[in-house]
Amino acid sequence: MKLLIASDGSESALNAVRFAADFLGKCSEPGSVTLISVNDDAAQHFAQRSVGQNAADDYLRAQNEHDLAEARALLDSAGIPHEALIRNGHVASEIVAAADEGKFDMIVLGSKGRAVFTDLLVGSVATRVSEMATVPVLLVR
Repeated sequence: MKLLIASDGSESALNAVRFAADFLGKCSEPGSVTLISVNDDAAQHFAQRSVGQNAADDYLRAQNEHDLAEARALLDSAGIPHEALIRNGHVASEIVAAADEGKFDMIVLGSKGRAVFTDLLVGSVATRVSEMATVPVLLVR
């Protein structure tokens, strides 16, 4: 089974990684995981105007790597092969596009990420992904 796991470093996202590692450990055939971290394009444009494109890009890449570090460590300790994608754009759209492009069997994501206040105003990433995805979406608390 080929899983795409969205991770923003939140506890909910890490719970999704733990669940996926446990799930794949119980499967009879080996599976693989791709972690995806997406920089929201609105925040990125603001940062680029404030500090310049190179500084903003460097900061966001470092933040993504930081956000993915614990997820990678969890997968390493479970012996689950994995890779990581870092994308920029509308978060839900980028997750769904990556799932389609990579021909993933399932998207796994935490039910609550970091942007709780934003979610109240514009809807959650999890809701949008589940509405737009062409593959099954598993939400983990």
